[in-house]
Amino acid sequence: MSEPTPPTRTGAQLGLMSCHHCGTVWEGAEEGARCGRCATRLHTRKPDSFKRTWAYLIAAAILYLPANMLPVMITKSLFGTQQDTILSGVIYFWVSGAYGLAALIFIASFLVPLFKLTALTLLNFLAQRGSDWRQLERAKLYRILEVIGRWSMLDVFVVALLAGLVRIHGFAEITAGVGIAAFGAVVVLTMLASLSFDPRKTWDARTVAKRGRQPDGDGMKRGERVI
Repeated sequence: MSEPTPPTRTGAQLGLMSCHHCGTVWEGAEEGARCGRCATRLHTRKPDSFKRTWAYLIAAAILYLPANMLPVMITKSLFGTQQDTILSGVIYFWVSGAYGLAALIFIASFLVPLFKLTALTLLNFLAQRGSDWRQLERAKLYRILEVIGRWSMLDVFVVALLAGLVRIHGFAEITAGVGIAAFGAVVVLTMLASLSFDPRKTWDARTVAKRGRQPDGDGMKRGERVI
């Protein structure tokens, strides 16, 4: 019969405080004191993390619909004017046989922002409730969000590149539509939500006393780990 996993003690429980700017760890520092290296205010956790994250997520969710329904690119040529949304562009490339490009735009411009919105909502909700459900998996999920977040601006880069290159007056001209502004706002807001969320609060869940844990000489309990 395997032994239960030892409980983990956080740095905050041990009186340690790290600077959010330079990463220096201070022992016994007071809340709101200045970092001795970069003079940034020290906080055990990011101030108003939950409120800021919710505000950014709600704003991003509101703009997500117009970002996908309004045209992101307007093409004017001798054959007329065509307005393309993100999904209509995906359909066009798919019908044209460019399956890889269609899949790339669909994943980077549609699924990734939706995934970030859903995942950050889940992480913030569970952390605010103090849930200890799958804490390690939630920490890994946040790292995944940090990695894939940089690809969210792919559609904006493509439209900006085409708008700068295709400028043949009277023959063909590509301009950015209103939807690209909403899409860019969604990306920026999800990035701000990710920055506002404090992943350490995932580990600040309500702890349950383990049977058989006796205080050790240094104030810690036997079998406890420190993170």
